[in-house]
Amino acid sequence: MSNPESLAPLRIDGQLWFNRGEKGYLGGKRIELLEQIEATGSISRAAKVINLSYKAAWDAVDAMNNLSERPLVTRAVGGAKGGGTQLTDFGREMLHVWQRMQHEYERFLAQVAQGIEGFEDIDKLLRAIAMKTSARNQFRGRITHVEKGAVNGSLSLDIGEGQTITATLTNDSIDELQLTPGKTAMALIKASFVLLSPDPNVKISARNRLNGTISDLTPGAVSCEVKLLLPGSRTLGAIITNESAEELGLAVGQPCTALIKASHVIIAVD
Repeated sequence: MSNPESLAPLRIDGQLWFNRGEKGYLGGKRIELLEQIEATGSISRAAKVINLSYKAAWDAVDAMNNLSERPLVTRAVGGAKGGGTQLTDFGREMLHVWQRMQHEYERFLAQVAQGIEGFEDIDKLLRAIAMKTSARNQFRGRITHVEKGAVNGSLSLDIGEGQTITATLTNDSIDELQLTPGKTAMALIKASFVLLSPDPNVKISARNRLNGTISDLTPGAVSCEVKLLLPGSRTLGAIITNESAEELGLAVGQPCTALIKASHVIIAVD
């Protein structure tokens, strides 16, 4: 499992564009091109630095010059092949204005991020999505209850829409992960640990019961994959034998209950 903390923090990003009418004037690769022309004095070298073809670079220059009241780029007469290209005074002025405004734009976006309630939760959600694990089922929720026993403890995770997942874990794990009510956590469940029953009231020792509707059933050589659509458009996958699926009479569109032992639930935190 990759460590979500190794990911760079989330930030709102964007790049300023100057447009004339409906046409893009300055921004993106065009700004990079102007910066490199200023630095190298050569459109061929500038294009190479920003991974642009020589023709595409000149097409961009022509487009900018055509949209501008004064040329931004000029080609010096008698320059070496591929060289002798430079920004005009007006081009330098426009580049400088764009750079200053881009800097202010980035400051504005940073202030926007600070003003968004729950922005850190969005960051944690994206980190969780990026987390790689062999467990087929991943449910994000908020811890509602933590209880310690002599050696092991239990935890309840509210995953929304009235669905709760209970997990048993050691007291040491509770302390190490700093699991407390109100904290966000992930429940990881391998598909092979999920039992299925068409009867929502079946008597079984498994503490977790998630009710849904079979949305997909894909048989294999020996086993089949069953997908359950849970409330809130969440999906839970189970792997059971073809024989079991046939005996239970499982079919797409049929209500079904997923049964999961609390000891088969792994808890992870951001």
